[in-house]
Amino acid sequence: MLNPVRLLACAMIFSQPAWAALPFAVAPVKYQMMDTGYSTEATVEAVKQSTLAAQVSGRVSAVNFDAGDYVKAGSVIVRLSAQELSSAVAGSQAQVAQAAATLANARANYERQQQLFQQKFISQAALDRASAEFRAAEAAERSARAGVGQTAAMSGYTVVTAPFSGVVAARHVEVGETVTPGTPLMTGFDPKDMRVIANIPQYKLTEIKASPSVAVEIPSLNKWIDATGVTVLPSADAATHTVKVRIELPADMEGVIPGMFARAHFSVGSARKLTIPTSALVRRSEITAVYVVNEDKVSLRQIRLGTPNGRGQVEVLAGLNPGEIIALDPVKAGIYARSAANQPAKAK
Repeated sequence: MLNPVRLLACAMIFSQPAWAALPFAVAPVKYQMMDTGYSTEATVEAVKQSTLAAQVSGRVSAVNFDAGDYVKAGSVIVRLSAQELSSAVAGSQAQVAQAAATLANARANYERQQQLFQQKFISQAALDRASAEFRAAEAAERSARAGVGQTAAMSGYTVVTAPFSGVVAARHVEVGETVTPGTPLMTGFDPKDMRVIANIPQYKLTEIKASPSVAVEIPSLNKWIDATGVTVLPSADAATHTVKVRIELPADMEGVIPGMFARAHFSVGSARKLTIPTSALVRRSEITAVYVVNEDKVSLRQIRLGTPNGRGQVEVLAGLNPGEIIALDPVKAGIYARSAANQPAKAK
């Protein structure tokens, strides 16, 4: 008499599908609820980014940082030669001394003229002339002192310091170069504060403003980031009729740098869609495909995708039907398919 336990075990073994013995994980294509909305291309930029320029003419005597270096706020990044400005400061100080001497002489002369006028030795016109010379000397002395302050301030422009802590993005000058006012010296940004800039068509503004959530996709990093805030700028571009939207990102996003390509996904609702895991995708040039499993046979099939949801799932628009089995590990599935194709055909 046969053992019932053995019969049950044998039945379970023979009832398993052929793909259960494959050396990689598989999953069925199925429907699930996904967010719907509007997606658009965007660009990452730093909230704090600036290009420091020379404010005086001079020769670059020192460049203390290079591209990629981290700089603390207040650190000296570039020094300019101060020889010409030092001579100008010395000249301004000499003019102050000369103006002070002239003022002292004019004050003494005015006081003498006042005494002579009281004694009726000179006329009112002579006293007025002495008073005018005294006032002119006072004005000249104030002007000379102001010139010293202005020259000293310009001398301070030869030392260029970092306005905030950040990373040097570009170095524009080398030691020995001569610069003039307005010449770019260095460009830097604060990597802690990033945001994404997107241009939205005017007819989409109502949906964008009503969107309960916004997600930012960084394709090069394979990363999805939930936005912390959205600001719609109150003006439109007259040429493209688009409105610029600023999407704030969380602080200290590792790997996210200015200029990166991004996609902004504005959620406005949800719908039932046919989806597959993004880990199952095979990308070859401009072709997107998946490995489809039919019993123990594996074949590559091209598909057309919709919008990903940022949680590891992507919509399938064409190429797959609900219930079909796909490989979740395309590398192992590809190796299995090639090895199966290279095996000799079995004799009938």
